[in-house]
Amino acid sequence: MINLCDINQIKPLLARHGFHFSKAKGQNFLTQAWVPQQIVQDAGIDRTCGVLEIGPGIGPLTQQLCQKAGKVVAVEVDTSLRPILSETLGEFDNLTLLFADVLKTDLANLVQTHFSGLKPMACANLPYYITSPILAALLESRQFASVTVMVQKEVAQRICAKAGSADYSAFSVFCNYYAEPEILFDVPPSCFLPQPKVTSSVINLNCRTQPPCQLEDEALFFRVVKASFAQRRKTLANGLSSGFCELSKAQIMQLLQSIEINPTVRGETLDIAAFASIANQMHLELRKP
Repeated sequence: MINLCDINQIKPLLARHGFHFSKAKGQNFLTQAWVPQQIVQDAGIDRTCGVLEIGPGIGPLTQQLCQKAGKVVAVEVDTSLRPILSETLGEFDNLTLLFADVLKTDLANLVQTHFSGLKPMACANLPYYITSPILAALLESRQFASVTVMVQKEVAQRICAKAGSADYSAFSVFCNYYAEPEILFDVPPSCFLPQPKVTSSVINLNCRTQPPCQLEDEALFFRVVKASFAQRRKTLANGLSSGFCELSKAQIMQLLQSIEINPTVRGETLDIAAFASIANQMHLELRKP
């Protein structure tokens, strides 16, 4: 088996296939074997698991996944990697390679087709330029027991941020609504070829089987969150007024006061339960004749 984290084996492999790194696709390949090994270990992957990997690159994480998981489906958008992956991963009979855009892939159908009888999980070193859309698609699909991904450290901190902290954002609320996130470990730039300019973090999102709060309208909840974070310097009442033009400022002030939330606080100080209370009250308000 080729050591896909050994620079002395990677370079001849790439040269043999005439492969060149694509900056546009965010390709930075791992050169330290401990990283994919620890990702798979910390993700808790074993033979009972079916794992979706996104962006296998030349396959260092895929190798580790195939050795531990019952089944692996690796989705790769770059078709120029096809001959390389055939060489590096051809020995694994529990692997299916799909050359497709994961954002255009029916995840529910993929899980049903490939992971019957297995615990569905997702694991990936995500391209940094498209981290948020992929994470959103994985979480919204509600198909996976857990999602373990490598992202920029600042993104990991934002995902795990608590209400009121500087890193807390609408994306923090989104991720915590669908899962319980935890930063597992950091990966320095020296572990990649070519080296990125930022430190990476591996994060695990343990997906919730039930929402953390009762909602009358999930879409309305996320609309409330988006409006509350749209302009961080605005008070909550002003943010909601901008996001809900169908209600007057006075109506919004009264609505917040009715659930004992100060209209002058800023949205970034509220937790999921508070946003849920606002959304449920907003649902009642918007249904009034």
